[in-house]
Amino acid sequence: MAAKRSAGLLLFRITGTETEVLIGHMGGPYWQGRDEKAWSVPKGEYLAQEQPMTAARREFEEELGLAPPDGEWLPLGDARQSSGKIVIAWALEGDLDIGLVVPGTFTMEWPPRSGRMEEFPEIDRVAWLRLDEAREKLVAGQQVFIDRLKGLLDGRREPGTA
Repeated sequence: MAAKRSAGLLLFRITGTETEVLIGHMGGPYWQGRDEKAWSVPKGEYLAQEQPMTAARREFEEELGLAPPDGEWLPLGDARQSSGKIVIAWALEGDLDIGLVVPGTFTMEWPPRSGRMEEFPEIDRVAWLRLDEAREKLVAGQQVFIDRLKGLLDGRREPGTA
């Protein structure tokens, strides 16, 4: 069976000498009370016939309730998660007012085997975090996207600049 695939968009902004990324804390009962390794790039699954970049845009909008800003999408490649799922991601420079975020929801049986269906936010909060902070909070399989973004940004700086 082929691995499930997800596509995501990592929004970043440069404020002075700091680079920050927008990530979301995963919603639902399994992630409540957890902070470290409980955050994610806005992303979601897509089917084979859908273009990954189209899926990344769609999932960003579904998870945050806002369209991504215009700009150049920088490829961050893909990474295999511990579940076996393959996530492909892009970085996009832009700003977003997190006060305007209206997260999408999902439905699941909760508590397990109760027969009762509950609705939960896909992301229960979002934050702009410095690269080092974001790397610590992201699930392990997505930390590589922070490293790759940092490498891209370091390559864009001119010699002799901070």
